[in-house]
Amino acid sequence: MTIGLGSGSTVFFAIKKLGELVKAGLDIKCVSTSSSTTKIALESGIEIVSLDAVNEIDLTIDGADEVDREFNGIKGGGGALLFEKIVALYSMKNIWIVDSEKLVDQLGKYPLPVEVIPFGHKRVFEIMTESGLKPVIRIKENKIFYTDSGNLIFDLHLEKIEEARELDNKLKLINGVVETGLFLNIPDIIIVGRGSETETIIK
Repeated sequence: MTIGLGSGSTVFFAIKKLGELVKAGLDIKCVSTSSSTTKIALESGIEIVSLDAVNEIDLTIDGADEVDREFNGIKGGGGALLFEKIVALYSMKNIWIVDSEKLVDQLGKYPLPVEVIPFGHKRVFEIMTESGLKPVIRIKENKIFYTDSGNLIFDLHLEKIEEARELDNKLKLINGVVETGLFLNIPDIIIVGRGSETETIIK
């Protein structure tokens, strides 16, 4: 199989478990969505290949910052939303693993990440501000955060998102926006962890 590996703290545990299975004889190759995921996977003995080297991805395992029971979510807290979305859309099946606190009735409490190219980003910031989207340029370790693609992240503090599809389309019409952290109707299965128990939500 070819497996897509998402990014973030939850997926870290899945990668470690996959590494154990590989050492026990599991035959897989994986497509990574971030440099941090690639590092962990290689350290775990997992073969990493580029997306262009495979015809399809059988299954992608990922996490989310927020997800509702309509199979919509917000991703990009780790800054890998662009690669995560590309890999997800190439995958035949997507499984998200989340903590119970990330399962919500309405998206938006978690700030919505939007990936923006550096060229002209100040104007993009102004447009979003004028539209009432409350953007904040992501800072990490007292420096502007750059994605693996060399782009910026604007986190939109919206509190709630009423029309996710409409907002996604609106943001993508702004010149300079590369991708949004709205993942709409992407996961096929959501596994929710509650202490030692899990809930599986299937589309």
